[in-house]
Amino acid sequence: MPLYEYYCPHCEITFDKLRPFSQADAPIRCPECQGEDVRRQLSRFACFTTGSDGATRAVSGTGGCAGCTSGSCAHCSH
Repeated sequence: MPLYEYYCPHCEITFDKLRPFSQADAPIRCPECQGEDVRRQLSRFACFTTGSDGATRAVSGTGGCAGCTSGSCAHCSH
């Protein structure tokens, strides 16, 4: 079951909720203020792996900036 991230503009909190795909955009109440104007957010994540040389690298397609081939913005300071 996927973990979705939601934002409540009334109390300005972000919270996560495990829900089936079919319930992703179904109405949900804010756990803090019980508000109903909650919006699903686009969640971002990163995935890293350790290569045979011991270096940590981002898995292809998960990060980096347009000019960085390392996949890690920490590498090029962007």
